[in-house]
Amino acid sequence: MTFSIAGTDGHGRFGMAVSSSSPAVAARCIHLRDGVGAVSSQNITDPRLGRALLDRLEAGDNAAQALEAVVATAPDIDFRQLVVLDSTGASAVYHGSRTLGIFGAGSGAASVSAGNMLANPDVLQGACDAFEAAEGELEVRLLAGLRGAIAAGGEAGPVYSAGLSVVSGHGWRDTDLRVDWHEDPVTELGRILELWMPQRDAYVTRGLEPQLSEGYGVPGDDR
Repeated sequence: MTFSIAGTDGHGRFGMAVSSSSPAVAARCIHLRDGVGAVSSQNITDPRLGRALLDRLEAGDNAAQALEAVVATAPDIDFRQLVVLDSTGASAVYHGSRTLGIFGAGSGAASVSAGNMLANPDVLQGACDAFEAAEGELEVRLLAGLRGAIAAGGEAGPVYSAGLSVVSGHGWRDTDLRVDWHEDPVTELGRILELWMPQRDAYVTRGLEPQLSEGYGVPGDDR
Protein backbone atom coordinates (compact mmCIF):
# COMPACT_ATOMS: atom_id res chain seq x y z
CA MET A 1 0.00 0.00 0.00
CA THR A 2 3.08 2.20 -0.36
CA PHE A 3 5.55 3.59 -2.86
CA SER A 4 8.74 5.42 -1.96
CA ILE A 5 11.86 6.90 -3.46
CA ALA A 6 15.22 7.37 -1.73
CA GLY A 7 17.92 9.59 -3.18
CA THR A 8 21.18 11.40 -2.55
CA ASP A 9 22.66 14.56 -4.01
CA GLY A 10 26.17 13.05 -4.01
CA HIS A 11 27.35 15.65 -1.49
CA GLY A 12 26.35 14.04 1.79
CA ARG A 13 22.60 14.68 1.76
CA PHE A 14 20.22 11.70 1.87
CA GLY A 15 16.46 11.72 1.71
CA MET A 16 13.27 9.83 1.06
CA ALA A 17 9.75 10.61 -0.09
CA VAL A 18 6.85 8.22 0.37
CA SER A 19 3.10 8.02 -0.20
CA SER A 20 0.42 5.50 0.76
CA SER A 21 -3.27 4.80 1.10
CA SER A 22 -2.62 4.40 4.84
CA PRO A 23 -2.46 7.36 7.23
CA ALA A 24 0.84 8.73 8.55
CA VAL A 25 3.01 6.61 6.25
CA ALA A 26 6.18 8.69 6.68
CA ALA A 27 6.20 8.15 10.45
CA ARG A 28 6.58 4.40 9.92
CA CYS A 29 8.59 4.05 6.73
CA ILE A 30 11.28 6.74 6.47
CA HIS A 31 14.59 6.04 8.22
CA LEU A 32 17.62 8.30 7.67
CA ARG A 33 21.01 8.73 9.30
CA ASP A 34 23.69 11.36 8.74
CA GLY A 35 26.60 10.08 6.69
CA VAL A 36 25.04 6.61 6.48
CA GLY A 37 22.10 6.56 4.08
CA ALA A 38 18.36 6.12 3.71
CA VAL A 39 16.20 3.02 4.20
CA SER A 40 12.54 2.10 4.29
CA SER A 41 10.45 -0.72 5.69
CA GLN A 42 7.23 -1.10 3.67
CA ASN A 43 4.30 -3.38 2.82
CA ILE A 44 3.37 -4.73 6.27
CA THR A 45 5.78 -2.41 7.98
CA ASP A 46 8.14 -3.13 10.88
CA PRO A 47 9.81 0.21 11.71
CA ARG A 48 12.43 -1.59 13.81
CA LEU A 49 13.99 -2.89 10.61
CA GLY A 50 14.86 0.66 9.62
CA ARG A 51 17.20 1.04 12.55
CA ALA A 52 18.62 -2.44 12.02
CA LEU A 53 19.50 -1.64 8.41
CA LEU A 54 21.04 1.72 9.29
CA ASP A 55 23.09 0.09 12.05
CA ARG A 56 24.50 -2.39 9.54
CA LEU A 57 25.37 0.41 7.12
CA GLU A 58 27.03 2.42 9.87
CA ALA A 59 29.06 -0.64 10.86
CA GLY A 60 30.52 -0.79 7.34
CA ASP A 61 28.15 -2.94 5.28
CA ASN A 62 27.20 -1.80 1.81
CA ALA A 63 23.54 -1.76 0.80
CA ALA A 64 23.45 -5.38 -0.38
CA GLN A 65 25.33 -6.69 2.65
CA ALA A 66 23.13 -4.82 5.11
CA LEU A 67 19.99 -6.11 3.43
CA GLU A 68 21.24 -9.70 3.34
CA ALA A 69 22.13 -9.62 7.05
CA VAL A 70 18.78 -8.21 8.16
CA VAL A 71 16.72 -10.49 5.91
CA ALA A 72 18.60 -13.50 7.27
CA THR A 73 17.74 -12.74 10.91
CA ALA A 74 14.49 -10.73 11.04
CA PRO A 75 11.30 -12.59 12.01
CA ASP A 76 8.28 -12.56 9.68
CA ILE A 77 10.48 -11.30 6.86
CA ASP A 78 8.10 -12.64 4.19
CA PHE A 79 5.71 -9.78 5.02
CA ARG A 80 8.31 -7.04 4.51
CA GLN A 81 9.49 -4.91 1.63
CA LEU A 82 12.83 -3.22 2.36
CA VAL A 83 14.70 -0.45 0.54
CA VAL A 84 18.33 0.52 1.19
CA LEU A 85 20.45 3.37 -0.19
CA ASP A 86 23.99 3.53 1.21
CA SER A 87 26.47 6.40 1.49
CA THR A 88 27.99 5.67 -1.93
CA GLY A 89 24.60 5.77 -3.66
CA ALA A 90 24.47 1.99 -4.10
CA SER A 91 21.08 0.42 -3.42
CA ALA A 92 19.32 -2.86 -2.69
CA VAL A 93 15.67 -3.90 -2.39
CA TYR A 94 13.96 -6.92 -0.84
CA HIS A 95 10.42 -8.10 -1.57
CA GLY A 96 9.05 -10.72 0.83
CA SER A 97 6.99 -13.53 -0.62
CA ARG A 98 3.86 -11.98 0.93
CA THR A 99 4.34 -8.52 -0.59
CA LEU A 100 0.93 -7.26 -1.68
CA GLY A 101 -0.43 -6.77 -5.19
CA ILE A 102 1.73 -5.54 -8.06
CA PHE A 103 5.13 -4.69 -6.61
CA GLY A 104 8.66 -4.01 -7.73
CA ALA A 105 11.55 -1.56 -7.74
CA GLY A 106 13.21 1.10 -9.88
CA SER A 107 16.69 2.56 -9.81
CA GLY A 108 18.77 5.47 -11.04
CA ALA A 109 22.30 6.78 -10.67
CA ALA A 110 21.49 8.30 -7.27
CA SER A 111 18.08 6.87 -6.42
CA VAL A 112 16.07 3.76 -5.68
CA SER A 113 12.30 3.28 -5.60
CA ALA A 114 10.05 0.47 -4.41
CA GLY A 115 6.36 -0.10 -3.83
CA ASN A 116 3.44 -2.49 -3.61
CA MET A 117 -0.24 -2.57 -4.58
CA LEU A 118 0.65 -0.51 -7.64
CA ALA A 119 -1.43 0.30 -10.71
CA ASN A 120 1.26 -1.16 -12.99
CA PRO A 121 4.93 -2.27 -12.92
CA ASP A 122 6.18 0.96 -14.56
CA VAL A 123 5.38 3.20 -11.59
CA LEU A 124 8.68 2.75 -9.79
CA GLN A 125 11.04 3.38 -12.66
CA GLY A 126 8.89 6.40 -13.41
CA ALA A 127 9.74 7.70 -9.94
CA CYS A 128 13.49 7.28 -10.40
CA ASP A 129 13.46 8.68 -13.94
CA ALA A 130 11.66 11.79 -12.70
CA PHE A 131 14.10 12.18 -9.80
CA GLU A 132 17.14 11.86 -12.06
CA ALA A 133 15.72 14.33 -14.58
CA ALA A 134 14.81 16.97 -11.99
CA GLU A 135 17.14 19.80 -11.07
CA GLY A 136 17.59 21.72 -7.85
CA GLU A 137 17.61 20.80 -4.19
CA LEU A 138 17.30 17.17 -3.10
CA GLU A 139 13.87 17.88 -1.62
CA VAL A 140 12.60 19.18 -4.95
CA ARG A 141 13.96 16.15 -6.78
CA LEU A 142 12.37 13.73 -4.30
CA LEU A 143 9.00 15.41 -4.73
CA ALA A 144 9.49 15.12 -8.50
CA GLY A 145 10.02 11.40 -7.95
CA LEU A 146 6.68 11.05 -6.15
CA ARG A 147 4.96 13.01 -8.89
CA GLY A 148 6.65 10.82 -11.50
CA ALA A 149 5.30 7.71 -9.79
CA ILE A 150 1.77 9.13 -9.79
CA ALA A 151 2.07 10.18 -13.43
CA ALA A 152 3.04 6.59 -14.26
CA GLY A 153 -0.09 5.27 -12.51
CA GLY A 154 0.68 5.35 -8.79
CA GLU A 155 -1.13 2.97 -6.48
CA ALA A 156 -3.99 0.78 -7.60
CA GLY A 157 -6.24 2.88 -5.34
CA PRO A 158 -6.14 6.43 -3.96
CA VAL A 159 -3.32 7.64 -1.71
CA TYR A 160 -4.04 9.64 1.43
CA SER A 161 -0.71 10.35 3.11
CA ALA A 162 2.77 11.42 2.04
CA GLY A 163 6.03 12.59 3.57
CA LEU A 164 9.47 13.85 2.62
CA SER A 165 12.57 13.94 4.82
CA VAL A 166 16.24 14.83 4.30
CA VAL A 167 19.38 14.71 6.45
CA SER A 168 22.44 16.85 5.70
CA GLY A 169 24.92 16.07 8.46
CA HIS A 170 23.57 18.49 11.07
CA GLY A 171 22.41 15.85 13.53
CA TRP A 172 18.71 16.08 12.70
CA ARG A 173 16.37 16.05 9.71
CA ASP A 174 16.69 19.54 8.30
CA THR A 175 13.59 18.79 6.22
CA ASP A 176 10.86 16.59 7.70
CA LEU A 177 7.43 17.23 6.17
CA ARG A 178 4.33 15.06 6.49
CA VAL A 179 0.78 15.03 5.20
CA ASP A 180 -0.90 12.42 7.35
CA TRP A 181 -4.40 12.39 5.79
CA HIS A 182 -5.51 14.33 2.72
CA GLU A 183 -7.48 13.73 -0.48
CA ASP A 184 -4.45 14.80 -2.56
CA PRO A 185 -1.43 14.35 -0.27
CA VAL A 186 1.33 14.72 -2.85
CA THR A 187 -0.03 18.05 -4.09
CA GLU A 188 -0.40 19.20 -0.49
CA LEU A 189 3.14 18.05 0.25
CA GLY A 190 4.34 20.17 -2.66
CA ARG A 191 2.51 23.21 -1.25
CA ILE A 192 4.13 22.73 2.15
CA LEU A 193 7.56 22.21 0.58
CA GLU A 194 7.24 25.55 -1.26
CA LEU A 195 6.52 27.20 2.08
CA TRP A 196 9.35 25.39 3.83
CA MET A 197 12.31 25.66 1.48
CA PRO A 198 12.94 29.43 1.80
CA GLN A 199 13.05 29.00 5.61
CA ARG A 200 15.00 25.73 5.88
CA ASP A 201 18.50 27.13 6.20
CA ALA A 202 17.45 29.73 8.76
CA TYR A 203 16.19 26.96 11.03
CA VAL A 204 19.51 25.15 10.66
CA THR A 205 21.24 28.36 11.74
CA ARG A 206 18.93 28.60 14.73
CA GLY A 207 20.06 25.16 15.81
CA LEU A 208 23.78 25.50 15.16
CA GLU A 209 24.40 29.21 15.80
CA PRO A 210 21.41 30.73 17.56
CA GLN A 211 23.20 34.04 18.08
CA LEU A 212 23.10 34.50 14.30
CA SER A 213 19.46 33.56 13.84
CA GLU A 214 17.15 36.18 12.40
CA GLY A 215 13.75 37.23 13.63
CA TYR A 216 10.59 36.56 11.69
CA GLY A 217 8.44 39.42 12.90
CA VAL A 218 5.95 37.20 14.69
CA PRO A 219 4.20 38.34 17.90
CA GLY A 220 6.58 38.14 20.84
CA ASP A 221 9.74 38.27 18.68
CA ASP A 222 11.16 41.75 19.28
CA ARG A 223 14.55 41.28 17.57
